[in-house]
Amino acid sequence: MVRNMKLFSRIAATCICMGFFAALSLQAQTPEVTTTYTLVVEPAQGLTPIYNLITSAKKTIDMTMYELTDTTVTSLLATAAADGVTVRVILDQNNEKSKNTTAYNYLKAHKVSVHWANSKYECTHQKTITVDQATSAIMTLNLTPSYYSTSRDYAVITNDAVDVAAIETTFAADFVNGTITPPDGDNLVWSPTNSRTALTALINDATKSLQIEQEELEDTSIESALEAALKRGVAITMVQENESGDYDTILTTLKKDGAKIAVYTSSTGYYIHAKVVLADYGTANAKLFQGSENFSTASLNDNRELGLIFTDATSMTTMNADITADYNGGTKY
Repeated sequence: MVRNMKLFSRIAATCICMGFFAALSLQAQTPEVTTTYTLVVEPAQGLTPIYNLITSAKKTIDMTMYELTDTTVTSLLATAAADGVTVRVILDQNNEKSKNTTAYNYLKAHKVSVHWANSKYECTHQKTITVDQATSAIMTLNLTPSYYSTSRDYAVITNDAVDVAAIETTFAADFVNGTITPPDGDNLVWSPTNSRTALTALINDATKSLQIEQEELEDTSIESALEAALKRGVAITMVQENESGDYDTILTTLKKDGAKIAVYTSSTGYYIHAKVVLADYGTANAKLFQGSENFSTASLNDNRELGLIFTDATSMTTMNADITADYNGGTKY
């Protein structure tokens, strides 16, 4: 009996050891996923990176889009759905229903689940594509081919697991007009919840420089934050779309306080559709915002929007070069 108990103990110990080493082996065979950020620059890179993201889907595609008229995109979504991928799309209806109706009807006829965005927002201005619940493109651009060749726009494609999970959680609620406070994730900037706080803090925390590229500039609290930054010695370089002189009052004030400003004013030529802030570039505290939020009260308070503030060095280097080039190519204010 004692001999049998000792034998049983040896066998149990051996099994435990084998299980332990098997677990170690499994961990060794499961590499840790590295978080990546890929900055897509428009119009230089075209839409191939976005098309490729869509075609990479194996299981799911979730898209929230302010304006969708790109038939290549709708065709790719329909093909994915036909191949068994679960495809869901939210389209704005408050501002862009007439432009989005063709895409809505086509997708609905091709096994894609399509939802008109919640009308409680002034508009759904978000531009996001998430594939396989693993990778998200967070964009300044709409999927509108007539603007591709002339608009300065950006997208960031990331696999940050916490951010992607937060985007998917919010999408699921928005797809059924549910009530949700979107999770901040690691880097996310949501309207109408945390965008005003996050963007104001980005400006207020800058100690050396702010490089800004914006389509709209009509929010008084953002203006006040920029004026305060100038007065504490932060160098501000702005590239601003200013068609019809819409923002002359704010720009004149900022120029007087020391901002370097270049404007673009053509409705048919090169158009600044970007929404970007690069803070303290070249320092250890550098941060980059890119997303759908304009510097407008409606964008920060009333719309559904999404951007991110992150610290990827390669993205910041590219953005610095682009903002510098656009400043040099614009009309000095």
